[in-house]
Amino acid sequence: MFLCCSLRSFGCSAEVEETLKRIQGQKGVQGIIIVNSEGIPIKTTLDNSSTVQYAGLIHQLVMKARSTIRDMDPQNDLTFLRVRSKKNEIMIAPDKDYFLIVIQNPSD
Repeated sequence: MFLCCSLRSFGCSAEVEETLKRIQGQKGVQGIIIVNSEGIPIKTTLDNSSTVQYAGLIHQLVMKARSTIRDMDPQNDLTFLRVRSKKNEIMIAPDKDYFLIVIQNPSD
């Protein structure tokens, strides 16, 4: 089930929908979240409580990682972040206005 908020501002085209379906169909993918620059979930395939938890915590992690990269080299920027734990792997693709979070089970 998709939770959708302000999708017009996100410009959720058929191409975006198709891409999200393709990602969701990959082996081991447990969920996808698109978060705006304030950390507010715009689109998700997870339940509400999981979405809010992931969005808030991952937003903080991305902001800290981006800041760290820029502190080391002001000409540089974070382009991708991958965090692997015993239970799952979280892949984050940040952009200027949004970032994509994909949660997957790496052993699937």
